[in-house]
Amino acid sequence: MAKTTLYLTRHGQTEWNVEERMQGHKDSPLTSLGVLQAEWLQQRLEPVPLDAVYSSSSLRAWRTARIVTGNKQVSIRPMDELMEINMGLWEGQHIEFIENQFAQQYFHFFNSPDLYQPTGIGETYEQLISRVIPAIDSIISRHQGKTVLIVTHRITLKTIMGYYGNTKLHELGSLPDIQSTSLSKISIEDHVPMIEMYGDTSHYQ
Repeated sequence: MAKTTLYLTRHGQTEWNVEERMQGHKDSPLTSLGVLQAEWLQQRLEPVPLDAVYSSSSLRAWRTARIVTGNKQVSIRPMDELMEINMGLWEGQHIEFIENQFAQQYFHFFNSPDLYQPTGIGETYEQLISRVIPAIDSIISRHQGKTVLIVTHRITLKTIMGYYGNTKLHELGSLPDIQSTSLSKISIEDHVPMIEMYGDTSHYQ
């Protein structure tokens, strides 16, 4: 069976990233640097033929996908399933406020995902996995032997990489952080996924 290749990236830097606000399902525009980051990745992927592009339906991810796709004749398919983890009442709040008011939950969010519980109506990591992994599996099934680009978010992408890299949920916090428009790569051959690249930023200029 032919090898299926997934290229995965996080959206470019946003205004709330700079302001140190949590985003989740809420949104903020790309900064000028965020646009540049997407353009750098576009240049890196220019020689790579893409058979399909999928994006989180959040505007920051979709705009990143538009820039990264460049002049390639391929449509971008938005998917709600690829959105960031829903952070409940944290969304829009400054990180310093969250650290002070919800210290244990904030620590668990990044270091012990299996223990994290959202504040207000949000998602656990288990719920994120049950939302995003079936979506990725369906993309793999739909595009066997093809090359696909997926544009998503920091925690969602880290969770995807952990799942297909056989990292247990309680170990997920030990994986490196995912930088804006960093490039990851998963290949699937004979139904066996292999992590070929994780969070690479060598295209940064």
